[in-house]
Amino acid sequence: MGQACPTRQRFAVPPAFRTIDRLDGPIAQEPRRPSRDIERAAALWIDHGPDLFLSRGTAEILETELRPLAPLGTRALIDDTLALARRYQRLSGTAEIRFRLERISDDSCRCFHVDTVALRLLCTYAGPGVQWKYHDGETVHETPAGWLTLLKGRLYPGWSMDGAVLHRSPPIAGLAPPVTRLVLTLDHPDACGMGPRQPVSSGR
Repeated sequence: MGQACPTRQRFAVPPAFRTIDRLDGPIAQEPRRPSRDIERAAALWIDHGPDLFLSRGTAEILETELRPLAPLGTRALIDDTLALARRYQRLSGTAEIRFRLERISDDSCRCFHVDTVALRLLCTYAGPGVQWKYHDGETVHETPAGWLTLLKGRLYPGWSMDGAVLHRSPPIAGLAPPVTRLVLTLDHPDACGMGPRQPVSSGR
């Protein structure tokens, strides 16, 4: 399927994320508090779902791949992830997206960095959320679970390191009691070297 070029014209940004389209808007966040149904579903996924589901495709293709893997009682979580996938698809203008739902219990990405993508949408359903800071600042912000975080990457039109936001996964290794995160990452289908149609489900 055809995909929009990451250096095409300005993105069609919905109101909640409108500041991302400004030169001084490297990050946009939408505060959300997950419903109890989603919180329970996330806990069930952590206990019974695959450690990783990774694929690329349209929201419709992703749904056909994801739902058969969903443990009983996790429908609220799956419905929310697919709603976000459709939202990201409209936002980015790509025909396909890269979808990653991952159970994390270590320091998966310790260093502050900028992704080599146009836009990345992150949502942590369980555990601490993404940490971020401005390139020229020292203050580290941690995102609450449930919030949506939209980050500009190096391929966003007009991106510059001046005023850029760096992010990382929060350090959780060695915490007592142990902490497990459940994180959804949505971005361009070719992110991180993803080839055409490589659905991955691992663990459990």
